[in-house]
Amino acid sequence: MKKVGIVMGSDSDLPVLRKTMDTLASLGIPYECHIYSAHRTPEEARDFAVSARRGGFGVLIAAAGMAA
Repeated sequence: MKKVGIVMGSDSDLPVLRKTMDTLASLGIPYECHIYSAHRTPEEARDFAVSARRGGFGVLIAAAGMAA
């Protein structure tokens, strides 16, 4: 089964995505959380997105807080 990638800009976004992670876990859907700031680490964010399919991800959920 493909994984779901949850990408957020900061660890302060984690509480907002907690229900998403709980739902995925309850459905037995594998997921990984990653923190990449589009402002502070844009190359890392880009590299993750470009290589996500090769990394076994079928879906990416991206979230950003009010700073974006």
